[in-house]
Amino acid sequence: MGTELVVDLRTLPLASLDDFWDAVSRPCGLPDWFGRNLDAWWDVVETRGVSETVDAHGLLVVRARAAGLFAPGQPDGARLSALFSDTTRARLDLEPDPAA
Repeated sequence: MGTELVVDLRTLPLASLDDFWDAVSRPCGLPDWFGRNLDAWWDVVETRGVSETVDAHGLLVVRARAAGLFAPGQPDGARLSALFSDTTRARLDLEPDPAA
């Protein structure tokens, strides 16, 4: 297993989970059959065996802005952030929203 796979989404507008799935699909090498839900994402980042790209790295680091999906009070963003907090093989780095 290699080192870190860094997926930088800070320049993308992420308003929903669908936006997040669209943004991570290509850089994470997600297959067409990926479930686009939190259980499927857990399988990608923690259980492994879904994406050869992610599996080739010891840690997946996703960088995003604390806006849109990840703005305070957004329930989907909070659930996704909690999933990242629970995994040992992925990390979410949120940068403060410059517009805030």
